[in-house]
Amino acid sequence: MSDLTPIDQITERVDRLLLRYDELKRTNALLYQEIASLAQERDSLKSRLSAARARVDVLLARLPEASASPATAHKGSL
Repeated sequence: MSDLTPIDQITERVDRLLLRYDELKRTNALLYQEIASLAQERDSLKSRLSAARARVDVLLARLPEASASPATAHKGSL
């Protein structure tokens, strides 16, 4: 590399920097795609969780209010 003129050295370094820049741009684009995919998955999971919570709330509301009474009745008979 010492055979190269200073301009040739600078040109070579600039070319390497440009290649590295292109690599980083591609990597960055892939990372943004991954972020979008993960955000979509997160939103889907949040939606599923919300629906599951709603179903559990409905099931809890359907339980008879007297479900606590048998436990109390057993204590009284002891």
